[in-house]
Amino acid sequence: MHHDAPKSLFNIGRAAAPTGVLSREEAQALVERTVKMSKADAVRVSVNSSRETNLRFADNQMSTSGVTTNTTIRVQSVFGKRRASVVTNDRSDEGLRRAVQQSEAIARLAPEDPEYLGELGGQQYTPVSAWSDATAELTAEGRARAALSALAPARAGNELTVAGFIICNASASAIGTNAGLFAYHRGTTANYTLTARTNDGTGSGWVGAEDTDWAKLDFQSVADRAIDKARRSRNPVGVEPGRYTVIFEPEATANLVGLMGNAFQARAADEGRSAFAKPGGTKLGEKILDERVTLYSDPSDPLILASPFDGEGLPLSRQTWVQNGVLNQLAYNRFWANRQGKTPTGGSAGLRMADGPDSLESLIAGTTRGILVTRLWYLRPLDPRTLMYTGLTRDGTFLIENGKIARSIKNFRFNDSPLFMLNNLEGVGKAVRTAGGEGGPGVAMPPIKVRDFNFTSLSDAV
Repeated sequence: MHHDAPKSLFNIGRAAAPTGVLSREEAQALVERTVKMSKADAVRVSVNSSRETNLRFADNQMSTSGVTTNTTIRVQSVFGKRRASVVTNDRSDEGLRRAVQQSEAIARLAPEDPEYLGELGGQQYTPVSAWSDATAELTAEGRARAALSALAPARAGNELTVAGFIICNASASAIGTNAGLFAYHRGTTANYTLTARTNDGTGSGWVGAEDTDWAKLDFQSVADRAIDKARRSRNPVGVEPGRYTVIFEPEATANLVGLMGNAFQARAADEGRSAFAKPGGTKLGEKILDERVTLYSDPSDPLILASPFDGEGLPLSRQTWVQNGVLNQLAYNRFWANRQGKTPTGGSAGLRMADGPDSLESLIAGTTRGILVTRLWYLRPLDPRTLMYTGLTRDGTFLIENGKIARSIKNFRFNDSPLFMLNNLEGVGKAVRTAGGEGGPGVAMPPIKVRDFNFTSLSDAV
């Protein structure tokens, strides 16, 4: 296996400019055409266009390769406080007029929405540069060459079987209203996930990578790490469940901590329905996590690079939810901000945990006895008041003894909360953009070390 294969090996064969992704001018013209057809008091037109390319492989062979393009137009019509939406992908005048008329007819029959505040006028946005031609113009041959970095070594012997998914998305979103709003953003994402299994059925290794730029993904490194992890995880032994010192690789951190992204809603806290509520108020300004923890959302952050506006066209900016362990702020939509006399924050733009000084290697080296977790999966909520979740470890779980990985162990089910976990922090590394998806897109997390993590039972699944 060659570790020094140049990344440029995978940057071959770009297609022409990607069809299906509307330019700013095209999106604005489509929005304006639709708005002019409206007879409603207020109208909002949301346009989303995308070109998705993908390649899937399994059982050491490529299985599917495809390209999907799509443009959808959502028309929301409003009469007073009665509103309704219709979605179409017919961009002809007839198709747009039909969507406008249908949304208006339904809106006239809809009950009044007491929380509707009207449409936004013109806004100012901070541009986010999230576009990569290398991702948008990727060809089937380019995807296939990347897949071969894992398929070739797996085919070379009889000990491994690999499966993976490469998915590249180029998209553009636009929102316009008859009140004068127009917002436009485009971006790309290249996502690669790989699982390597040993043919004796006992070992499994998983690695994922994601970036806006296809050229920045190191496919050979992903393949090498997944294969190495699969080999090292063979023949796992059972270890008694209980509370352990645990080191989470970034993906595992993201799987659990990333779920906090939607937990900072001010309304839920004010109404006593969230983990950040307390009798008579909220925990705003109180220390809720270890002082080394800072959690924030920022569409301009280089590890997030999200849309600078939400679904209403409200500008999004950096929001620091937790600052050095203290609950710093909560998220307000327009209605709740208006009710409470606050400034609306809009929806969240990803979630990132601030970097710490440690590396994964140093966290392992400083552990007398603990468990290393590659990733978590099948997470389900147990208690929204404590953010308690249950889930399983997967694809490489190891026992650490005297600062070294001692042996592969069977997977665990856990019952724990990111709030508890981040109060038992012992070390934090450098955040990376993660690819697994449990916490949603735009999640950047570091490796972390925590004490007293609660494993409740064993799982025989690898």
